[in-house]
Amino acid sequence: MNIKEFKSQLPLRKAILGIDYGSKRMGLAVSDLSRTIATSYKILYRRTIEVDLTDLKSVIAEKEIGAIVMGLPLQMNGAEGEIAAEVRKFAAVLEENFALPILLWDERLSSSAVENFLIKEVDLSRKKRAKVLDASAAAYILQGALDALLYA
Repeated sequence: MNIKEFKSQLPLRKAILGIDYGSKRMGLAVSDLSRTIATSYKILYRRTIEVDLTDLKSVIAEKEIGAIVMGLPLQMNGAEGEIAAEVRKFAAVLEENFALPILLWDERLSSSAVENFLIKEVDLSRKKRAKVLDASAAAYILQGALDALLYA
């Protein structure tokens, strides 16, 4: 789905959930209801698919989620690798279970951009960065999509 199709399917006054997918944990971010600002929310530590879906279902209900933006980890040349295939597979599972519009958003360099920010601007130690990096990367990904929605 492209950004224009995604925008056309967005319900009114619902937030968007941003997901930075990982095999061990997923960073989550949530937009405000006007879909202007992305905020880091939490990190979900992966267990089984059933538990992951239950955890996400709780977040979707609690935060009034109407759509999902997932980071798609493309290689620097734009090609998709194994992890991108995993993301697509997980997005399909989410689509089947939640019936929400899902946008896959290019996340190249999002984690490194956020990590550089946390080092240079916030001066967080490595241990503290590890606790916030995934959710911050999800916010970075989601904010990119929110900004693009303005022009879609």
